[in-house]
Amino acid sequence: MHTTDIQRCEIRPGYLVEWTLHPRTVETAAALPEDSRPPAYVQESHVRTARSVREDGLFVPTWCGAAFDIPGQVDTEALQEALRAWTLRHETLRSGFRWVGDEMRRFTLDADAVALHREDVGDFADAATLTRYLEDRFDVAADALSWPNFLYAAVVRQDGTSIYMVFDHSNVDAYSIYRIPGEIHDHYEAALAGRAVETAPIASYVDFCAIERTDADRIDDTHAIVARWREFVAQCEGKLPNFPVDLGLEPEGPLPTQKLLREMLVDDADAGAFEAYCRPYGGSLIGVLAATALLVHEIGGQRVYRTVVPFHTRVKSQWLDSLGWYVGGAPIEIPVTQAPDFDSALKVVRAELRKNKPLSRMPLARVLRLLGADFRPTSPDLYSIVSFVDTRDIPGSERWQEMKAHALMRVSYGDQVCAWVTRFHDGLQFASRYPDTDVAYKNMRLYAEGLRELIVSVAREAAVRR
Repeated sequence: MHTTDIQRCEIRPGYLVEWTLHPRTVETAAALPEDSRPPAYVQESHVRTARSVREDGLFVPTWCGAAFDIPGQVDTEALQEALRAWTLRHETLRSGFRWVGDEMRRFTLDADAVALHREDVGDFADAATLTRYLEDRFDVAADALSWPNFLYAAVVRQDGTSIYMVFDHSNVDAYSIYRIPGEIHDHYEAALAGRAVETAPIASYVDFCAIERTDADRIDDTHAIVARWREFVAQCEGKLPNFPVDLGLEPEGPLPTQKLLREMLVDDADAGAFEAYCRPYGGSLIGVLAATALLVHEIGGQRVYRTVVPFHTRVKSQWLDSLGWYVGGAPIEIPVTQAPDFDSALKVVRAELRKNKPLSRMPLARVLRLLGADFRPTSPDLYSIVSFVDTRDIPGSERWQEMKAHALMRVSYGDQVCAWVTRFHDGLQFASRYPDTDVAYKNMRLYAEGLRELIVSVAREAAVRR
């Protein structure tokens, strides 16, 4: 289920059908009283950022989603039933926000009020035309500032159907996206057989938002977590860190368009050997961050690599199957001059993560509010990330290649670099959104190639040690 954008997920012509919430459902939602459960801090930050950027005159789509195939001639009635049954399992999809003054207030539909509306859009004979149509449609239908903010589409053909399910980021994270193909297949097969999928009820992300926010609101600006972030932000010259190589950005210039760089770094064998080498230090995440610290020093001369490392916040098993945005961030600082080679960098990264990973449990938006700094967002990404996810234990992942499954991201505007290194059954993939400048392209290529070379050399070393 490699990460890509819609231009590169091999869209093929066919007959397009779409599903969104029924107009009656949307009308019912408009009249609902307030749900006392607040937005998560990450949701509120995301929506406020979208509003702020929109007020600056720029429409920046931020949706993400899943694309996958169902083989053979599809039964669209059964597919609709599968999509509805799956939607009802995830309370966040029937919960939205409205503004009351400058406050975001939640509303949530009862499950029995939810109906899907089917729209037969028609035949598309040309893949490029269909791709453009879908991107434009998803931009509008999965917008952070509207509700509902998700859309399901099926491109139906005789030999199989391609499904596209897209959501504003406030509803989903990477783990949510990765679970979708297998779950929809299960629901579709159950709908064909006229039975329900036998699974336990799923915990609600809306409940998680309330629990997490209650905990976050207990701390004040004297808390140790706030002190650590204050120190980190001061080291980053009063802001959150971007990727520390030259990106060719104009100071005070307009928000640049972005490009996507994506490629397989290494195959399964090299990925496994790299993992084995890094395991005594904590695994592949530690290895990717150590490699990154060395490479940004090589490319940009940065003596200390500072970044915010994303971690999932599904710390209790009840949240594992739940659709939502369960992500926090921990700051780390790697003084490369004290860790000039890979093994010493691994040790420093391990120590930094041990010390700082607990900070990821506290929503960064809450910390920034307590810091009192002026973090008025001018970009959809508040900071740069390098993320690592291992997908091999996700249900259905062994079938992703035959399903032609992809994780979709929208690449639009932004002055930050976001990079994802992902472990799949067939190896390690690199994907990155970066500002569309010649300088950024050159340096991101150097980074990706440097990662590959280092991973391969470490894998060879691991083989020798065995």
